[in-house]
Amino acid sequence: MQLAISSDLDFQSETYKDAYSRINAIVIEGEQEAYENYQKLAELLPPEAEQLLGLSKMENRHKKGFQACGKNLSVTPDMDFAQVFFADLHRNFQEAAAENRIVTCLLIQSLIIECFAISAYNIYIPVADDFARKITEGVVKDEYMHLNFGEEWLKANFEASKEELEAANRQNLPIVWRMLNEVEQDAKVLGMEKEALVEDFMISYGEALSNIGFTTRDIMRMSAYGLTAA
Repeated sequence: MQLAISSDLDFQSETYKDAYSRINAIVIEGEQEAYENYQKLAELLPPEAEQLLGLSKMENRHKKGFQACGKNLSVTPDMDFAQVFFADLHRNFQEAAAENRIVTCLLIQSLIIECFAISAYNIYIPVADDFARKITEGVVKDEYMHLNFGEEWLKANFEASKEELEAANRQNLPIVWRMLNEVEQDAKVLGMEKEALVEDFMISYGEALSNIGFTTRDIMRMSAYGLTAA
């Protein structure tokens, strides 16, 4: 169905470009946030610094790729909108980093932001213009590696991290549902349905929590936070 939709999209229409200016800005800002967050995590986790700085560089490359996608359609990304869009997650990450709450930082960046990105890119690829599709397909492969870093670290430290993970989930998951609501109309213009975004995010996030060590019952309970707002 999504492939059929893509053939009907007019990538040069003013309506499409207007929506794209915000969606493109969101992915650029998301990669910028990730770049900065992995730099900060490298400071907080010196033994993992080399790997985290490598992830950070990757995110910077992704940002440049998405900037090229906007230029390809002659669209100027609305970066002011995107910074407001990410403001709550940004603030929560900064506050956690200042208090050395590494587990919360990893939940926000390596689970929530990565799963949000993966779900958005998976739903976008079938409806993207040819140039953006190639860029996004390359990016999404990298994002799975970034998700894997957070999973592996949290899995290795699961018992010590569990309580903080649950608290961080309670604080930050409702923000994701609000973000999905805010982007619903623009995403629809690009051929992306909110229900598909929610479903893909839930699958990615649930799988990540399972890989770390949470039970199915835990995951159902944790996933419910803020879902009523979705």
